[in-house]
Amino acid sequence: MKMSENPSVALVGPGAIGTTVAAALHEAGRTPAICGRSVREHLELRFDGGRIVVPGPVHVDPAEIRNTFDLVFVAVKSTQVEAAAPWLSALCGANTVVCVLQNGVEQQALFAPHVSGGPVLPSVVWFPAQREPDASVWLRGQPRLTLPDTPAARVVLAGLRGTRCSVDVAVDFTSIAWRKLLQNAAAGLMVLAGRRAGMFSRTDIAQLTLAYLRECLEVARAEGATLGDEVPQQIVDGFQRSPADLGTSILADRQAGRPLEWDSRNGVVQRCGRSRGIPTPISDLVVPLLAAASDGPG
Repeated sequence: MKMSENPSVALVGPGAIGTTVAAALHEAGRTPAICGRSVREHLELRFDGGRIVVPGPVHVDPAEIRNTFDLVFVAVKSTQVEAAAPWLSALCGANTVVCVLQNGVEQQALFAPHVSGGPVLPSVVWFPAQREPDASVWLRGQPRLTLPDTPAARVVLAGLRGTRCSVDVAVDFTSIAWRKLLQNAAAGLMVLAGRRAGMFSRTDIAQLTLAYLRECLEVARAEGATLGDEVPQQIVDGFQRSPADLGTSILADRQAGRPLEWDSRNGVVQRCGRSRGIPTPISDLVVPLLAAASDGPG
């Protein structure tokens, strides 16, 4: 059978997103090899109506890996790419497809130096999943990925066929990736307020978010995204429709004192704006505050 019909699968990073994908594969009878930082006997995904327990072990030493895989999902944050590099060396052969389940629009540039020549496939992740205090993951929406329309996407489609995680393939992936980046950039404001999605019901926060998103939109268009003027309001409306207690991964990291993905979610807008000669006054305020919240000192 061809690789694209039945790929062997590994997953690096069994956090909220990684656990969701691992559980979807396990439920369909295709349990991946799971690699991470901490020894765990199993992973647990909870959702309305049930739960999925994925048997371990979670591999914690790249030297344990004896075979390469056709498809490797990488679900680490942009702050953890260097730490994940030894896993990529162990898991990837020359033709391995590396599908990056990570925020931002720079996944290919971040991961290309660490793979063995195979394709790096960016993705957009469209589901809210959060780690609970007992280390289980609570999935609060239907899992869905969007991929660029490339030959490598067919391997991911085969790997996830028949699972609860649906996959869309987009010709204009750039526009979709930047739209999600705008949503993530706005969520960064939750870190600065120390509040969850309910804060967007405030008129002053909604107005600030709209102004920030319009700034981000101008940069996104300069980077090749085709997005309409309505997008900022749509994103604010989405936050306002969300449960008031809905968080975001960058807020969870702030509350836990972990490094933040401020550069891949917010700093990229400022950097691209500067390279294009586009003023980004709100980014010029937001980005240093997020960087200080992440990296200190103090």
